Amino acid sequence: MEERPQIGCVEDLATLTKLDEQILLEELQERYNRDLIYTYVGDILIAVNPFKDIGIYGKKETEKYKNAKKSSNPPHIFAVSDMAFQSISGYGGLLPKDQCILISGESGAGKTESTKLIIKQLIELSHGNSQIEQQILQVNPLLEAFGNAQTLMNDNSSRFGKYIQLRFLDGQVKGAKISEYLLEKSRVVGQHEKEENFHIFYYLFAGQRENTTTNLHLKDPNKFRYLTNGAEHFNSDLPHLAKEYRELLNSMDLVGFTDSEQETLFTMIAGILHLGNIKFETNEENDETLVSNPGDDLQTAASLLNIDADELQSCLTSMIAVAGGEYMKINYSKSKAADCRDALSKAIYGRLFGWIVNKINQLLAPEQLSYRQEYREIGILDIFGFEHFEKNSFEQACINLANEQLQFFFNQHIFKMEQEEYMKEGIDWTEIEFVDNKPLLDMFLIKPVGIISLLDEECQFPKATNKTFVEKLNQNFHKHPNFQKSHQSTSPLFTIHHYAGKVTYDTNQWLEKNRDTLPEGISDIMKSSKNKLIKTLFQVKVSQDAKRKATVGTKFKRSLHMLMEKMTRSSPIFVRCLKPNHNKRAGEFNNAYIQAQLLYTGMLETTKIRREGFAIRPPFSEFVER
Repeated sequence: MEERPQIGCVEDLATLTKLDEQILLEELQERYNRDLIYTYVGDILIAVNPFKDIGIYGKKETEKYKNAKKSSNPPHIFAVSDMAFQSISGYGGLLPKDQCILISGESGAGKTESTKLIIKQLIELSHGNSQIEQQILQVNPLLEAFGNAQTLMNDNSSRFGKYIQLRFLDGQVKGAKISEYLLEKSRVVGQHEKEENFHIFYYLFAGQRENTTTNLHLKDPNKFRYLTNGAEHFNSDLPHLAKEYRELLNSMDLVGFTDSEQETLFTMIAGILHLGNIKFETNEENDETLVSNPGDDLQTAASLLNIDADELQSCLTSMIAVAGGEYMKINYSKSKAADCRDALSKAIYGRLFGWIVNKINQLLAPEQLSYRQEYREIGILDIFGFEHFEKNSFEQACINLANEQLQFFFNQHIFKMEQEEYMKEGIDWTEIEFVDNKPLLDMFLIKPVGIISLLDEECQFPKATNKTFVEKLNQNFHKHPNFQKSHQSTSPLFTIHHYAGKVTYDTNQWLEKNRDTLPEGISDIMKSSKNKLIKTLFQVKVSQDAKRKATVGTKFKRSLHMLMEKMTRSSPIFVRCLKPNHNKRAGEFNNAYIQAQLLYTGMLETTKIRREGFAIRPPFSEFVER
């Protein structure tokens, strides 16, 4: 009987002759205890977050993994870069093919850090000296400032998804493009307890203290409603914030943002903070809603956004309607006025973030090639991990839908297509079962009765509510194995059995979040801004036949479809990031928590198919050529 190698010494779990869930756990734990955080499963890399610096990403490791055979070095994230680079370069006689690297895992598992390390190594492989390469390296700090935040699960959590496409010609990076997905705009106006707003809001206070920004009227962060934990974060971390702020300025300079553009960005962010402090009161004489102390935050916000303060007050507290050919002023309630204020803040931030990404893409765009030349591409996907909180809303549903789509893509490549290939080739094969989540995806995405289509349908009816929406879901999906309706008939809740576990969703605000509309008067005043960038952000181009603006759900569904199309045209490399404990603590390996992650990602089945299968399948022409 063949003896099992010493625990923790196996670098590729697919080489183990005996394998079960317990052995998988023991191997990963022993390797983790020795700071060996990377392990292969065939051509898949498992990465366990160490929550500390283990000193394996320096110049020595960079050189060690350059153009090396995978088998000649221990498992490492740099080896993933090298595999992708060799594949687009036709290394070893293979035909060059575009690559996509899919990095998945829970929030705090290390996806964003893995993304940065992969890009760093790809730049090194591409010689790493040109201006475009240095610009690409500076993009991450910039995007993290505006798109990341501290959450309960992760101190630097990406609150948006991104797909970074690096374009190569003759082994050199010539440009890049970033696609962003589902920025969590709701975080701008409110966060869960012990969580924070986007990093940039706190950086501004450090900039104000260092006198490197114009007067943004920022003193005590504790006085800003949109920064629930601002003062504590600021007071305890001032040196860290100042350092991050200076790094951001350096990144913006190197990527190519002008001083004027930087000043405009910071002014708009400060304008959002002052918008959040606008309070409302009711005039008891005529029941009108008014801004409390309009000379204070209202004036400051209007000044920073370069709009008229009186007009801002008017559009936040009332609207003009047309009835019978006559114009009527309709006053908002205090709560409606507050909703308008928050909707404006989210709209400014969301459009500003989109503009930043578009600006980066313009600055990093590669030159047009002649018809005989063709760029090779490596795409890197860093998308939000599966989320399950005490209260789960529309954002969590979209995030978890994206994770379901990626799990489906993984299943298709690792299980379905692999086994179909063996059957086609007539190879003796013992079928390995896996959990197919296509029925769940269809429940969300199919027309006309998928969850997103039903939500869009409800958004068209003025009298629709979250309860009428849930009633439709219950009618259509009560027999679906992945759907569970609430026991209370009037409840706004429903539960989905995801591949990663059960999640109960609260549909309060789903219709409003999906519509994502601004009252017309607010859009008009923003278009009148004397600030050129703000004016541009609110200029909406509508085609003649466009009767309705696409909803958030529909746009997200489209963007997911386009992402899958991009990745399907490439050869995938999978990186599975695992979070060893809930406490973000180094040296702590929670077996049950790791086991749950291995279970729902199907890693035991993956190891079996990689152990029993054939990792390399070149085309016949390529085989003959070699």
